[in-house]
Amino acid sequence: MCTSPNVNEEYHEAFRTKSYIEICNKAQGHLGKTIRLSSPSSSSSTSSTSSSLPFHMHLTEHLLEPRQEIMTNMTQSYKVHILLVDYFEATLEASLFCDKILEGINSMRLSNRRITRVVMLSKRVHDGANENDQNFKDIYKELTSFAMQKNPFYIISTIQFHEIHDQYIELLHRLKSKRRRIRRTISLKRVCKRLGGVVLVTSHCAILVTLLVFSFHSIVGLVAAPAIVGGLVGLFMKRIKMKNENFSTTSYCERLCDQLDVSTKGIYILINDLDTMSRMVKRLHDEVEHRKMIADVCVKNIMKSEILKQVMKDFHEHESSFLDQLEELEEHVYLCFLTINRSRTLVMQKITEKENIGL
Repeated sequence: MCTSPNVNEEYHEAFRTKSYIEICNKAQGHLGKTIRLSSPSSSSSTSSTSSSLPFHMHLTEHLLEPRQEIMTNMTQSYKVHILLVDYFEATLEASLFCDKILEGINSMRLSNRRITRVVMLSKRVHDGANENDQNFKDIYKELTSFAMQKNPFYIISTIQFHEIHDQYIELLHRLKSKRRRIRRTISLKRVCKRLGGVVLVTSHCAILVTLLVFSFHSIVGLVAAPAIVGGLVGLFMKRIKMKNENFSTTSYCERLCDQLDVSTKGIYILINDLDTMSRMVKRLHDEVEHRKMIADVCVKNIMKSEILKQVMKDFHEHESSFLDQLEELEEHVYLCFLTINRSRTLVMQKITEKENIGL
């Protein structure tokens, strides 16, 4: 009895591959440089401004392979179908979108430091403490900033996901449609080639038999035989030339079909990855909005110790789960980069290797 594949296990296997580890290390290395360049020099200012740091990671420049300029040069040097050009543009757009998601993740991590600090400060607040208590002032300041900040996942709206999803679905249909038409063309040419071969052999045999009969029954036939044979050879060579031209056309169609097949699979996987990340981003967006809401409630009731304790308890209980969600989304973004790179590399190989064979 067949069992359905364990999707989670497949993801875990992907996360353990050497390629995935390499792309994570490369991304984390660039992220470390970005944080060092963006962070203020003093630790005190870091705690007060970390959530508003502008993150422009541009990981696509470091992670996307083959690089887009290589793809552009290739499309100029080789005979590349317009749908494949659209495919490379789509994968570039998806990479830039992954950039945006990672920016949201890291902005949220920096912003979440406020909550960590608030939870620590709340442990120092004693029952009966007044509003002049420094811990109260610090808690109020941090919670106010957190509640007023813009949700880092707001820029990655559901509408954007839907728009990209629709664009890629449309491209997927175009790729499939073109691939079907080419396959029909290849099948038709193969049938015609077989029929043409049968007709060619039959016609040549008939002409040869006629020639032999004619030559045996007529002296004139003996004189005319060389001319007839010469014409027969000329006709045969012409048929061979036409056959070679048809073979060249069929060979190009087969190469293009292979290229479209790989790009179609790549777009299909990319659509599934984006759908998965869309659900994860939506869940995190809602969670951040919830955390902002309860932070605002706490700010408005800062002197009510019961509310402060309840809010701190809520933050503490959900902190681990929230950070796990951020990490899970980050892993899927890196996995998406990895699948994009593999697909782009395969398509490029199909274009360059097959073209070189045909030269």
